[in-house]
Amino acid sequence: MAPLNVLICGGGCGGPALAYWLANSGHRVTVVERFSTLRASGAQVDLRAQGIEVVKRMGILDVIRAKTVDEAGTSFVDAQNRTKATVMANKSGKGSQTLTSEYEIMRGDLVRILYDATKSNVEYIFGVSVDSFEQPDDRVVVYFSDGRTDTFDLLVGADGQGSRIRKAILPPDSPEPYNRLGLYSAYWFVPRSETDSETCKIYHSPGSRAIMTRSHSVTETQVYFAIKDDSEELRSLPRASIEQQKAFWSEKFSGAGWQTDRFIEGMKNAEYFYCQEVIQVRTDTWYKNRVVLLGDAGYCPSPVTGMGTTASFVGAYVLAGEINRNAQNLPVALANYEKTLRPFINEVQVINRQMIRSVFPQTQLGILILHFVAGILCYFRIPELIAKFSNSENGGWILPYYPELKQDHQTLVE
Repeated sequence: MAPLNVLICGGGCGGPALAYWLANSGHRVTVVERFSTLRASGAQVDLRAQGIEVVKRMGILDVIRAKTVDEAGTSFVDAQNRTKATVMANKSGKGSQTLTSEYEIMRGDLVRILYDATKSNVEYIFGVSVDSFEQPDDRVVVYFSDGRTDTFDLLVGADGQGSRIRKAILPPDSPEPYNRLGLYSAYWFVPRSETDSETCKIYHSPGSRAIMTRSHSVTETQVYFAIKDDSEELRSLPRASIEQQKAFWSEKFSGAGWQTDRFIEGMKNAEYFYCQEVIQVRTDTWYKNRVVLLGDAGYCPSPVTGMGTTASFVGAYVLAGEINRNAQNLPVALANYEKTLRPFINEVQVINRQMIRSVFPQTQLGILILHFVAGILCYFRIPELIAKFSNSENGGWILPYYPELKQDHQTLVE
């Protein structure tokens, strides 16, 4: 098999995961990241279902396990910080995950793990992005933001839900790729206090507002503000300045109760702050000729599914497997990638909009009902029992095995 020259646009999780498989198979891989340094920051992410099996096959599960956040479960609390219901994590090693995964990890730690696993045989270029590209014959000519031009056999867009690569390959008359859920969120870190714990806490306030906290260290706690609002004018919020975004969230959650004052005060001087519209990315195709989309760029399932990181890892594995299986016929490889992965993505992108509305109650009565129902279910440990006896593979989709890839042997014989 003649090695391919592959360019991956995006140095988050999906891009380096693909680089791992391809470089270990002997291909020449370059990863370009528009940020000037490794973007090893961000909030807490997790691995679930088939994503756990992928990192086993990569041989990095133990490395990830050593960096996981010790989160016991998820609790619903009231304004007095009283627990109304708790869903414990399923750490039995059997079945599916609950609201808290057995493999919770800070995004920065996961990015560093992937970088360390690939830096010796993958070229990383920071502070550079893809300005444009052309596809003459059987190659991709790429024009970079620093003025350089280079030619590759394959260009992979792993550049997130706002992907510029996706915009370039979709036809001008394509429908909007965003499935909007009417949800917006922001998160940042605050100093940890004595009321914080190893349990994720969710607090609801009238007006379809919710606050979540997670403590990943002895010194810091993550704070998430989220709101359900279908107003079209809010769509511009993620593009506003950081100062405008902070002002919006401060005003929107002022007087919301619980520890809101503490969180808003901590937001003012937070070094890390991120605001986003919670959306899904859905497109009719994930590739055009020799340019292909990976992860959030092609099929972001949205944070409400809990499957974003898993989808990126699974997508990287399937794409690498199909490339190695059809290295001399990339059009077939990319067609098989989409054909094989599409059923899995269709499953993880299923969202119950009524469920979203129910977990963002508009009134205090709605919150009381939510707490009552959750309390009954958790009293009888229904969520944990369902998880323990459920299939560990999301939706029953079976992760394919690619003998063409070099995989951790021990996991394959277990």
